[in-house]
Amino acid sequence: MKPWLVMFGVAFLFSTIAFASHNDTREERGTGQFEADFPANSRLRIDSCSGEVRVNGTDQEKIRVHYSGKGSDSTPDVTVRLKRRDQVAELDISGCPHNQFKMTIEIPKTSDLYLRMMAGQLNVEDIPGNKDVELSFGQLDIEMGNPNDYRTVEASVSTGQLEAAPMQVSKGGLFRSFKHEGSGKYRLAAHVGAGQLSLK
Repeated sequence: MKPWLVMFGVAFLFSTIAFASHNDTREERGTGQFEADFPANSRLRIDSCSGEVRVNGTDQEKIRVHYSGKGSDSTPDVTVRLKRRDQVAELDISGCPHNQFKMTIEIPKTSDLYLRMMAGQLNVEDIPGNKDVELSFGQLDIEMGNPNDYRTVEASVSTGQLEAAPMQVSKGGLFRSFKHEGSGKYRLAAHVGAGQLSLK
C-alpha cells in the first residue's frame, strides 16, 4: 500500500474520532441521576417537566441531574436526554411524576442558558451569563448577581407578581413588565405566565 494512502487512512480515522467526540446523544431513564461532560462557555437549552426544580452553576465542566419523587419507585418514567454538538446542547427531561417531584440540575456557571418549564417552582442560581427563562405557571426565582453585568434585562408576568429588588421594581396585576438597559455584556430575559417572578 502506498504511504500516502496509509497517512490518509490514519488522518481520516482520527478526524472521525474527533468528530464523534463532539457529537453525542445520551438518554437514561429512571436512574435518579445523570452526568455528562459539557465544556464551559457553551450554550445549553433545557426543556424540563414540572416540579420543584433548581438549576445551579458550578465550576466543573459537567452537566449533572439528580431527581427524586415521593417514594423510591416514583420516578421510573423520568427520562433525561442530552443531545450535544460541540458547544451547543439540548437537555430534555420528561416523564416526571405529578406529586412531590424534586430535581437539581448542575451546569457550568459560564453557560448561556435557555430554559423552559410548564409549572412548579423554578430556581436559577449562580449562572452569571446570558439567560432566557420562561415558566408557564408557578414561581420563578433568578439570582441575577450584579445588575451592571447586563446589557439588557427584560422581565414580565402575564398575571401575578413581578419583583426585581436590584432594580427597585415591584409590581403586580395583569401584563406587568419592565426593561433595563446597561453597559454590561449579558442579556437576561424572564417570563412567567401566571404566578410570581423574582429577580434577586
